[in-house]
Amino acid sequence: MNVLVDRMVQEGLLDETAARGLSGLLASGERPARAFAACGLAEEPLLHFWTRQFGYPYVELEQCSFSKQFLAQFPARVLLDKHVIPVEGTNGEVLVVTSNPFETSAIDQLRLATGLDLQMALAPLTEINRCIKRYLGVGADTVQSMISEAGENGLQVIDTDADDDMDLTDAAEGASIVRFVNQIITEAIELRATDVHIEPFENTLRVRYRIDGVLQEASVATEVKQFQAAIVSRLKILSKLDIAEKRVPQDGRIKILIANHEIDVRVSVIPMLYGEAVVLRLLDRSSVLLGLDKLGMSGHDLSTTNMILERPHGIILVTGPTGSGKTTSLYAGLSCINDIQRKIITIEDPIEYQLHGINQIQVSRKAGLTFALGLRSILRHDPDVILVGEIRDMETAEIAIQASLTGHLVFSTLHTNDAPTALTRLVDMGVEPYLVASSLEAVIAQRLVRVICTECKEELSASETEPLRRRYGDKLPEKLYKGRGCRRCQNTGYRGRIGIFEMMVVTDEIRSLIIRNASPRDLRQASAKQGMTSLRDDGFRHLFEGRTTAEEVFRVTKDDTFAASAPGNMT
Repeated sequence: MNVLVDRMVQEGLLDETAARGLSGLLASGERPARAFAACGLAEEPLLHFWTRQFGYPYVELEQCSFSKQFLAQFPARVLLDKHVIPVEGTNGEVLVVTSNPFETSAIDQLRLATGLDLQMALAPLTEINRCIKRYLGVGADTVQSMISEAGENGLQVIDTDADDDMDLTDAAEGASIVRFVNQIITEAIELRATDVHIEPFENTLRVRYRIDGVLQEASVATEVKQFQAAIVSRLKILSKLDIAEKRVPQDGRIKILIANHEIDVRVSVIPMLYGEAVVLRLLDRSSVLLGLDKLGMSGHDLSTTNMILERPHGIILVTGPTGSGKTTSLYAGLSCINDIQRKIITIEDPIEYQLHGINQIQVSRKAGLTFALGLRSILRHDPDVILVGEIRDMETAEIAIQASLTGHLVFSTLHTNDAPTALTRLVDMGVEPYLVASSLEAVIAQRLVRVICTECKEELSASETEPLRRRYGDKLPEKLYKGRGCRRCQNTGYRGRIGIFEMMVVTDEIRSLIIRNASPRDLRQASAKQGMTSLRDDGFRHLFEGRTTAEEVFRVTKDDTFAASAPGNMT
């Protein structure tokens, strides 16, 4: 070992002081891998040093492909416990990739289990663990434990239609099932997922994460299917649902704490053809709120929003589909006007962010606390500003309008596709047009587009942009970009999202159109003349700034005027 230490000094990996410390650790009987780590040596230069000294090949795991048939030859337990992964070498040999050249027991165990002639190779530990998770599946070690426990305890595959739930309850409380469910949720949080979908099919149990608004399939071992009912039951127990009821949908909640972050998990269970499907909505209550200037608004829209927020009364609506960032925008607006002179009360379902200095109420259907009832009570608390999580019915809409007409500034959301449609939606609910016209101050429609990953961003070639330029011409910038796909963005080419907005200020002209029951098309044309930018055009602004791709803008927006005249509509 002293010879190796001397060579490290010669190659500049260690100075004399560190070399003496390393020699002392080795002399005391410390394991070599731990001794080298204790000296603060960077892993990658050290691995390259080992390859030169011992002749082991260094493997770029990012460039390797793995088949399930190949990996199935090796005991998953050994791969997981020893943090090694086998790869097929260029000359037909099988390499066992490790980050610790002094640990040979893993190769011995794999050689004994498979009868193959195995050779050692080196790669960073993070790369090895990433490949294990990707190709063996989330919670692969736990799946092996579940299978072992099932064999030892004589547990059988549980029939989801069975009436006897005692065995199912016991299975759901098993250590491995508990750990597997925890691993699914933990990985989802690590990947910045907003939703987890657990979906049963005839021969598989599929797990998908919604990351940056798009579903991505998680790698899960096929053996998980036989524990489907126990996994669903575990989630039901956590969310205080009835595990005996498998015929009707159920909704519940779980509160978890991970890395000092409080996560609120909304649970929805629905019976499907091959068992119950579960969707988990993950809400990080301790997330840092964005300011208005960080949402992605143009300078014009930002100044208009700040002007509207200073109005003493009226309704400000934010519209868009589920997951389009409406609540984040509303909270950003509230934060701008949150001061000691104003009393702000919100009623939400659920409370997604905790805001200092703002009174927040959680809707509770079981207790009979609805948006309408809560809103009536809020008005007796002398508020200046009110946020209603969503206007869902005529009763809530009428109370919100009356509140705005009696001197309150009211924020709320609607599920409509664009800003003009929100006005007609309120009328369709049964609200009189003159009340809508007199109370509404602005409607902001929004979507979220994925941002190109900065680590793998590259310019599109001329051949890639030509079809787009033939169709959209001057609407597109000179240079277009895409994400090539890398480890940081899970090979999607995108990381993070930013908003695009359509801001409709209700002017006197718009009010007169509302009273006359004008169509959304007429309202759009009038607003466009007053400077309103459509969602698609605002998306093109991000193209000019190099933030996103044309495909993303087309994915989340439509332009009826342009699409009607353009053949082969890409949307």
